[in-house]
Amino acid sequence: MSKNLLTLILSDLKAAIKRDPAARNIFEIIFTYSGFHATLIHRICNLLWRCRLKFVARFLGNISRILTSIEIHPAAKIEEGFFIDHGVGLVIGETTIIGKNVTIYQQTTLGGLSPSVDSDSQRNIKRHPTIQDNVIVGSGAQILGPVTIGKNSRIGANAVVLKDVPENITYVGVPARKIEAKNSNDSFNAYGISEGKIDDPNKKSIHALFKEIYSLNEKIEKLKKQISDTYKIPSGEQIKLKSNDKPKSGTQK
Repeated sequence: MSKNLLTLILSDLKAAIKRDPAARNIFEIIFTYSGFHATLIHRICNLLWRCRLKFVARFLGNISRILTSIEIHPAAKIEEGFFIDHGVGLVIGETTIIGKNVTIYQQTTLGGLSPSVDSDSQRNIKRHPTIQDNVIVGSGAQILGPVTIGKNSRIGANAVVLKDVPENITYVGVPARKIEAKNSNDSFNAYGISEGKIDDPNKKSIHALFKEIYSLNEKIEKLKKQISDTYKIPSGEQIKLKSNDKPKSGTQK
């Protein structure tokens, strides 16, 4: 985070104006946007953390969490143009790295995998996500572990991401799967929504089963035809006619 504090704060204000259609002016953002308040306090907390005033940074961060319902660890690295829309329930872990011009919606978690299991071995290592430039993370998304979300990618609402996401791709679902469509570098999709075809493995499996059933039916029909032509099995009507031709029981005198 090479830029000075004032430059970062101004870039956050501009991001809110640009990406939220409900934002009417800068004063409204300064006084009424809890996402901006959380980001502003985090900028200060991160500065204190880098100055080795870690207890003060954690204490101030906790006050911010109480006031905004947004929890950002003071050690998390966040670049310019960061925008939190709504924001309630957002959690950003200690070793998270967030690039430029990133947008995150409410109830999102940028967390670790099983932090309560063998916690000592997880200290002072990278255990939270890296979010690269121009990424949008939809509401309720869970991005867990030291994964990397590539530039210009979109994470749909309520998606669970456990693996790296390539650049310019949208991922949705549980577990997250890619949509077969490229994202434009300069496009903004609210809540991480994108048009495209979902790469759904369950759907592919069902289609394959239907195709197999259709193929088997065709083979059965061919076998029936071959057997009928070879052995000349009479039809139902022919069998009925033959049964009617039989003489009635008893003798006539």
